[in-house]
Amino acid sequence: MANRIHPTAIIGAEVDLGDDNVIGPYTVIAGPCRIGDGNYIGPHVSLGGPAEYLGADHLAGWDGETGGPGVVIGDRNRIREFVTVNQGVTEPTTVGDDCYLMGRAHVAHDCRLDDGVIVTSAVQIAGHCHVWSGANLGLGTVVHQRVRIGPGAMVGMGSAVRKEVGAFTITVGNPARTTGVNTIGLQRRGCSEESIAALTGFLTGNDAEPAAADLPEELAALLKAWADRGPQH
Repeated sequence: MANRIHPTAIIGAEVDLGDDNVIGPYTVIAGPCRIGDGNYIGPHVSLGGPAEYLGADHLAGWDGETGGPGVVIGDRNRIREFVTVNQGVTEPTTVGDDCYLMGRAHVAHDCRLDDGVIVTSAVQIAGHCHVWSGANLGLGTVVHQRVRIGPGAMVGMGSAVRKEVGAFTITVGNPARTTGVNTIGLQRRGCSEESIAALTGFLTGNDAEPAAADLPEELAALLKAWADRGPQH
């Protein structure tokens, strides 16, 4: 299906658009930028603007100037009004598939958002952060640069995240602290109460590895990847 691009939107050079995308009024997309299929990109969105970084080149992407690693957007994302996703400095800033970025959210340079991430209104994510799949960041949350937020994590509104957030945890406050396990998120992924109990020590950081539990294959693979993640750079 053809893309629907409002006539006031600006699509710069080196922007590769898939199919069936909606791009709203006064949105600016600067290249290099690759966008997949079926995305809703609302009014006044900025994708691929210069990294907010002292040493970054500030190029006029709306006027055909390009440079840097750019931005990669996957499929079926919803990107609402006044969202900004800046281009990377050392690697592309990346948004996976099926994410929801609500109004006035900011994703800084070199960030990576995996699939199914929800970034609610006015969330500010600093550079070089990695938000794993299925994480949900509450209203007005701010995330310090080079922080990882684990898969399935729930971060409460107004939180100030200064360090890594564990997988499938509930974290809230300033500074943000883990207060429990996201049992609803685990249940939605097919976890039984017994399995959740076996995982709790690992998820809250008390156990180095998860206790033996009968987990759905996809969830087991995700938690193994989290356990093997290595140090943050």
